Formats: sequence, structure tokens, C-alpha cells
Amino acid sequence: QVQLTESGGGLVQAGDSLRLSCLLSGGTFTSITTVAWFRQAPGKEREFVSAIRWGGGESSYGDSVKGRFTVSRDGAKNTAYLQMNNLAPADTGVYYCASVKQMSGPPLTSSLEYRRWGQGTQVTVFP
Repeated sequence: QVQLTESGGGLVQAGDSLRLSCLLSGGTFTSITTVAWFRQAPGKEREFVSAIRWGGGESSYGDSVKGRFTVSRDGAKNTAYLQMNNLAPADTGVYYCASVKQMSGPPLTSSLEYRRWGQGTQVTVFP
């Protein structure tokens, strides 16, 4: 069974860092895969955080995380990462990774485009 599994969430204080991982099991990320991170806070809509094209490494970020978060991937480990620095309480939420086959163009940023989703990992940032 092909599935995405996130890990690395936790409870941290403002200013701290976390690294989230997204492992694909039962399959392999290919050069036409785009992997994205979304987050959802209680009572809010799911928000785009970051995405990366697996083949060329092109990445994109939501405005609220630019300069603080970095997305990366490791083909040997079939894992995508989200390095989150200088975390703030506004970053609190459930973080999901998602993937889709994308032939061209910049990384997709709409959650409606993504076909496979993980179960999410909770990130809580205290003031």
C-alpha cells in the first residue's frame, strides 16, 4: 500500500526550530512528482506552506513562511523535509504532506491539485 507518513511535529517555544519528514512507503517519488506541505489550524482553512518538484528541486513557499522554512528532498531515503526555523505561535497547526504527478511548471500550490495525503503531524508553538 502506497502511503505518505509525516513525522517530526511537537511542542516548541517561539523562536525554536523543527524539521518535519514525509516518507513515501510502498512506492517511489519520481522525477515528475511534486511534494507539498500544507497546514491547518483549528477553525481555519488548509493553507499552502511549501512545495518541491522532485526532479529538478524547484521549490515554492507561502508568503507567511518565506525566509524561515526550507523544503528539501532525499531521493535515497524517499523522504521530503520541511525545516522550520524561528517558529511563531501563528505556525501552530496540523502539517500535512501531499504528492501529485506534475509534468511541468512551477510547483502546484492548491490543495485541490494533490492526490495523495499523509495523516498529518501536529506542531504547537507556545509564546
